Amino acid sequence: MSNLKGKCAIITGASRGIGKAVAVRLAQAGVNLVLAARTKETLDETAKELSSKYKVKVIGVPTDVSKLDDLKNLVDTAIKEFKNIDILINNAGVSSQYPFEKQPLEDIEKLAHTNYLGYVRLIRLVINHMIERKEGAIINMVSGSTLCDPLPKTFLTYSSLKVGLRAFLKGLFWEMRDRGIKITSILPGVVDSDLTDHLANITQEQKERLMSPETVADMVMFALSVPANSCPLELAVINQQTPWTKPVIDYDQKMAK
Repeated sequence: MSNLKGKCAIITGASRGIGKAVAVRLAQAGVNLVLAARTKETLDETAKELSSKYKVKVIGVPTDVSKLDDLKNLVDTAIKEFKNIDILINNAGVSSQYPFEKQPLEDIEKLAHTNYLGYVRLIRLVINHMIERKEGAIINMVSGSTLCDPLPKTFLTYSSLKVGLRAFLKGLFWEMRDRGIKITSILPGVVDSDLTDHLANITQEQKERLMSPETVADMVMFALSVPANSCPLELAVINQQTPWTKPVIDYDQKMAK
């Protein structure tokens, strides 16, 4: 899918961080965008900014990816507006970092519905449209923590769901590889985000070890740039000198007031 101009992409978690960085890269390449995020105001600002700057069509659809009705509305809106969905970027996610015995039960459910079911259900809603057209690219933000064995401390629920997602996506690749649809997993390390911007005690050295969202967006663009007869199954981009066995962000790190 090297010629991206005029294509249509859905991006979840699109109003900030990795999602926005990917949206910028795709808009620069001439891709029309359907941006999904929970906060309407931020979403509208991002859509207006990108459409004005890059002269592509951009719409925002307020979406909570943990809710099936929201996902159905997202896909229906995209097809109604653009007729085709060429690219799906599954990026939305939540985090909950606790020793397992202290993790709130409601957080476990939120992680499952957002970080696993949110991806799987959205793919299910899009996949038949792509099968009918015999083309499409589905790119998914998984996690660099899935490369660790055992999983990182205080991230057991988060990372185990990502392990399950990674396994699902590998299987989906084999089901879809002869049907013109590419499935790619991105495995990022720790990324500079709104969360780390508000940590009270993070040092400059720790900040320098965090990757920029644009670094991850580069991996997405690479996945979309390869010839039709190839597909990057997984792309890992990990922090240099920051092993997951000793996280950059400690469990008991406090947010700044």
